[in-house]
Parts: sequence; C-alpha cells; structure tokens
Amino acid sequence: MDDDPRNIFALKLTLKSRGYQMESCTMAQEAIQLLQEDDEIGVVLMDMMMPEMDGYEAIKVIRSTPSISQVPIIAVTAQAMQEDRQKCLDVGAQDYVKKPIDVDVLLTALEKLH
Repeated sequence: MDDDPRNIFALKLTLKSRGYQMESCTMAQEAIQLLQEDDEIGVVLMDMMMPEMDGYEAIKVIRSTPSISQVPIIAVTAQAMQEDRQKCLDVGAQDYVKKPIDVDVLLTALEKLH
C-alpha cells in the first residue's frame, strides 16, 4: 500500500522483474478489503504515512481480523529513526524498510519471510 502512484508504479515494475506479482491500493481500507477477498496474498508492503487511516492503524486492524491476522507485513516509511522501526514492529509488522526503498534491502526482507 502506498498513497503515491509513482512509488507504486516503480515498485511494481521492479518486483515484477524479480518474479513477484503485486496488487496495489492507495487507501488502507481498500487494502484490508482486498486481503479479506484474496487469500493468495503472501505479504503486505505497508506505507505507514497514508491519508485517512495510517499504516499503524491499518496494521492493528489486520492483526485483529482473524481471517487475515497472519499475513506478513513489511512496514515502508520515510521515518528512519530507530524508534520508528521499533514502533512499526510493536504494532505487528514483521520487518521495516525505509524510503526511498533500496530494492536489495526490500528483496532481503521478502526472502526472510519465506
């Protein structure tokens, strides 16, 4: 999930070239609904700073919804302080990647989940 279509487009191209399939949403509520409808989703890349419902709240909703609570989440944020990373992990993210996204760091985070 990311609220910037340019970021989504670039990430889709990069991940597709590495063999990943990707669905994208610009709003947290849309992503939560997609997770509930598609049990093939293997991981969520969650932008922590989105309008309406931010990533922290979205992760809390996902973790408290039994049918989707086990989906791995990688937090993606421009907030790069150590306490920001810990805050993401504390709400239920499995990992944390800072923006701008270093593709190698993201791929390592994805590989650790499998």
